[in-house]
Amino acid sequence: MSSQFDHTVDVLVIGSGGGGMTAALKAEAAGLSTLIVEKSAKFGGSTALSGGGIWVPGAPAQRRAGYTPDPEGVFDYLKNITGGLVSDARLRAYVDAAPEMMDFLEHCSDWFEFVWKPGYADYYPELPGGSERGSTINVPEIDLRKLGAEEQNLLAPLALAPKGIWFAPKDLRLFYQVRQNWRGKAVLVKLIWRMFRARVFGDRMAAIGQSLMARMRLALQEHDIPLWLSAPMTELITDVDGRVVGAVVERDGAAIRIAARGGVVLATGGFDHDMQWRRRYLPLLERDWSFGNPAATGDGIRAGEKVGAATDLLDEAWWFPAMCWPDGRLQFMLNERMMPAQFVVNGAGKRFINEAAPYMDFAHAMIEGQRSGVDHVPCWLVTDIGSFHRYVVGGHLPIPKVPFAPVPTGRKIPQAWLDSGIVAAAASFEELAAKIGVPAGELCDTAERFNDLARRGHDDDFNRGDSAYDNYYGDPTLPNPNLAPLGKPPYLAFQIILGDLGTSGGLLTDEHARVLREDGSVIAGLYATGNTSAAVMGRSYAGAGATIGPAMTFGYVAAQHISENSHREVTA
Repeated sequence: MSSQFDHTVDVLVIGSGGGGMTAALKAEAAGLSTLIVEKSAKFGGSTALSGGGIWVPGAPAQRRAGYTPDPEGVFDYLKNITGGLVSDARLRAYVDAAPEMMDFLEHCSDWFEFVWKPGYADYYPELPGGSERGSTINVPEIDLRKLGAEEQNLLAPLALAPKGIWFAPKDLRLFYQVRQNWRGKAVLVKLIWRMFRARVFGDRMAAIGQSLMARMRLALQEHDIPLWLSAPMTELITDVDGRVVGAVVERDGAAIRIAARGGVVLATGGFDHDMQWRRRYLPLLERDWSFGNPAATGDGIRAGEKVGAATDLLDEAWWFPAMCWPDGRLQFMLNERMMPAQFVVNGAGKRFINEAAPYMDFAHAMIEGQRSGVDHVPCWLVTDIGSFHRYVVGGHLPIPKVPFAPVPTGRKIPQAWLDSGIVAAAASFEELAAKIGVPAGELCDTAERFNDLARRGHDDDFNRGDSAYDNYYGDPTLPNPNLAPLGKPPYLAFQIILGDLGTSGGLLTDEHARVLREDGSVIAGLYATGNTSAAVMGRSYAGAGATIGPAMTFGYVAAQHISENSHREVTA
């Protein structure tokens, strides 16, 4: 080892989300000494804040259930939705390596339990290779007490649920049907029981992304892989040939030069909260509306650029339409867009998309519309009082008023909503149009046209309800789960802004997760995964878990490539 370094490992992983931890586990299993460094005082990254789904067609959990999607079909599906923006080699690497990665993790540690419950369709199930059964893999819930002292270091969700409240992936869909069937009511009872257990028995149960990252951390501990928190990487170190041979990391106030004999894996996330960069690449983005990790400010991408890396898709993100309350709190707008008696209008008072479309498509329509000169950011979801009393809307639970409930309940529209300006209510469409600033005549015409289509049972304008994806959070008691006319007033309008789950553009990488220069040459010793790299999904989104699946897969791929090309002495 060169005297210029303070510490030496085979693999240095920068970032502690799903991609970084998977890379570390694979590298350690290959016999390589490995270190993870994390900028934040908390581990887990955006994966810990996520729904925890992992999109992996052909995963062991699927095969155990007797379902194995055809890899060629999956490749065709990805090639179709990415539209030529991603190389065939990279797409094939994902299709081949993702199931292998899941198999590796299952054998790596007993902490990993992966389950597949069919029914959450791919986002384009009608396309060749798409699946109505879906390929989203999840982990069961876990009691965070198993983490011991590390529990306090797990990045907590931005909006904390009441003590004892947690949702398994299938719970959420049924919960939205609380007024439609007994299964929805059973989930409500289940949530009350969980709150009771948490208070009486001290349960600290967590599901989705929290469970996934807790399991990752427990597996790291099992394999004695060190994780340094509050240790930001400040720069990459290269040798005279331009190879990345390590990085400078700040720890306890000191700059530590760490040599990485095999390579450095950048898994630092995107630039979710660097508004200077975000406005540079997408000027119409007005405010920080990202649900991503608060620590994601583009450090890894900038470090890569400084050593010659190319970037791609920097104007792109994992868009997610949302509401933003006056206090800055963001709230997903998901199931509301699949409700039957609602439509979304732009500033001209017109519909512009299938409201139930995948969130990336919906947001792209907002962006394209805004660029056309018509206000689409924000846009407005218009519905009726009957939907407010029947469906979960804006976090309101359609049950009788419950004093001190952690969410709004009862039949009255919360006054705080109306005072916020984010929600408007009116006795007519003309009055509602005035409150949300759209032409009254156009809004009335849109409502009349929508109601006529709904009564006839098909959305001839935008085909809402035709896709199995649309139906998932719709009303299963209706012939078309996503289509019904608006009924009696008052009518409500909910403001929708351009939120996101994180940026999805970043460093250009190849099928081995190696970082590339503009001329296509490889920056030796440097790898990237997750939102630090330009997405293998291009500008699309294959299905639930299409961010975490690639992050974990290319973390695995990077470590595998390093293990096959390791044992180089660092002499920089």
